[in-house]
Amino acid sequence: MDTVALAVTDGMLHFELSVAYEIFGSAPDAVTTPWYRLSVCGPAPVRVGRFLLEPDHGLDRLRYADTVIVPGWADVDVDPPADLVDAVRSAHEAGARVASLCTGAFVLAAAGLLDGRRATTHWAHTDLLTDRHPRVSVDPDVLYVDNGSVLTSAGKAAALDLCLHLVRLDHGSSIANTVARRLVVPPHRDGGQAQFVTTPLPARTDHPLAALFPWVLERLDHPLSVEDLARQARMSSRNLGRHFRSVAGTTPLRWLLTQRIRRAQELLETTDDTVDAIASATGMGTAATLRRHFNRAVGVPPDSYRRTFRSPAGRL
Repeated sequence: MDTVALAVTDGMLHFELSVAYEIFGSAPDAVTTPWYRLSVCGPAPVRVGRFLLEPDHGLDRLRYADTVIVPGWADVDVDPPADLVDAVRSAHEAGARVASLCTGAFVLAAAGLLDGRRATTHWAHTDLLTDRHPRVSVDPDVLYVDNGSVLTSAGKAAALDLCLHLVRLDHGSSIANTVARRLVVPPHRDGGQAQFVTTPLPARTDHPLAALFPWVLERLDHPLSVEDLARQARMSSRNLGRHFRSVAGTTPLRWLLTQRIRRAQELLETTDDTVDAIASATGMGTAATLRRHFNRAVGVPPDSYRRTFRSPAGRL
């Protein structure tokens, strides 16, 4: 896997492109083994954000690379160019390992490379990827997915995770760790995208549950049940469930658990409260219950989340 080609065209995201160029373009000083031979392939010239890029070769050269990297595609509401899609598909058919960074997954999906496969992209666009390409099994919770010859990453910083993963596959953990140290990033991150996703309330306020949501948020430390919520909303439990699915897209209990987890995240970020105290403040009861639900929902334990996201104001 010694030759790497970056597939570029107008409309690519410059951050993901720069990440791949930095990692595959030059070997760290401590690495003595042969490094990748990197080329940039695309129609010339290419507009990447506010930068003008002059590729080394045309898109037809992608099929000669061992690994093809597709950076993020800026406007996911617009279909990627047919020549880019065709070139990426041809490269894979010729035996190339193809990896997308962030929304570059939309290019791979358009090429049919993700059909029947598990894949990911930036959490803000996973629903759109699912709707547009129903044959793709989109996983919104992971940082990257490795299918062997086809790999996809989540948003922005997850491009680093996937690129380091490729280095680890090709050169081993020691060299991947060396690259990570040069970049001043962890060589491997725990958890998935769920720890970075916000859970806002529905934007609409003209629905039957508009008054219920703030009432619940003020009482998350209480042991609320579906019957309690239905009584406050002055409707039956069955009618409450119907309105929840319409407004929030989920069940009352699942929504309530999500709000408890979100409140726990806020407290972990901004206070020095113990996990036991946070469990009580969020209605989880015990630290063990909070840890179980938090780990399942966010992908990391509460203590690990706090170390990552603790705000300066919350430190002693």
